[in-house]
Amino acid sequence: MTAGLLDAVRAACADVAERAIHVRLDPDRLPVYAASLPLAEVATPEFDPRYHHVGESNATLAYVLTLDAVNFGSGYFPHLRKRPGLSGYFTVASALKDRFDAAGPFTASELSALAATDCAALFGQEPDDGPIAELMGLFATALNDLGRFLLDRFDGRFAGPVEAARASAERLVALLSEMPFFQDVESYGPLAVPFYKRAQLTAADLALALGGEGLGRFDDLDRLTIFADNLVPHVLRLDGVLRYESALAERIEAGEPIPAGSAEEVEIRAVALHAVERLVEILRGAGQDVTAMRLDYLLWNRGQQASYKARPRHRTRSVFY
Repeated sequence: MTAGLLDAVRAACADVAERAIHVRLDPDRLPVYAASLPLAEVATPEFDPRYHHVGESNATLAYVLTLDAVNFGSGYFPHLRKRPGLSGYFTVASALKDRFDAAGPFTASELSALAATDCAALFGQEPDDGPIAELMGLFATALNDLGRFLLDRFDGRFAGPVEAARASAERLVALLSEMPFFQDVESYGPLAVPFYKRAQLTAADLALALGGEGLGRFDDLDRLTIFADNLVPHVLRLDGVLRYESALAERIEAGEPIPAGSAEEVEIRAVALHAVERLVEILRGAGQDVTAMRLDYLLWNRGQQASYKARPRHRTRSVFY
């Protein structure tokens, strides 16, 4: 049953926002902030071929599914050996692009057999006994899971889950979330709080990479929430929409990791997601044609500015972002 899956994300995050003690939404700030957002200046995002593999449609689809299987680890990225001038994400994306450009997609069987040492070689990392070894092990597990998922459910075909979604991003989220590292649900007291960040992002990335056509066509992209990670909350905090308790803010400023699944970490992601839902509501009420996905792009790009990069954002070692 997929109907209402993303409604459940919204409802749970609204519940967290109501109960939160570490992260609070400033409701008085929302109308002014909504009016200040430069919606007209938001360019359509680009699947940049400098850093991503763009080939025939099946290869591009395979690239997106493979990349988004390992599109996590921001809490490890301070330790990642990055390519000159590139962030952790673009280092991973570029390394995978090089492999696809040179040898084409991995087969599902090849993915299911990759080891941590293979991932270290693929992504240009030196083996160690620390965080990067842990991350490469997680990357291997994620790619193994994807390979087995495709083999067990779709005869090894990358197009299989996208075809089964029948042009529905929400159905694709449900399918991908059968894999453990896409099952992005945290406990918050008695609540189960789903985010499905990477599963949602995969649908958005496929639409972008394939131009919204063929297997890149999804008729319900407006159903997606933000892709709840550590950057959009950071932007909303610095812009005064979110207010962190002083102890949490001090820990983040000091670079102290925020444990995955902790009340603080769940609140950061959930209250940010709820804040954007409130912004969408305000903007639509003012006659703007806006979606949470569009605001995610706007706020994520704002977070690339030097003033936001100069302040620490929360770091969590998680397979979900």
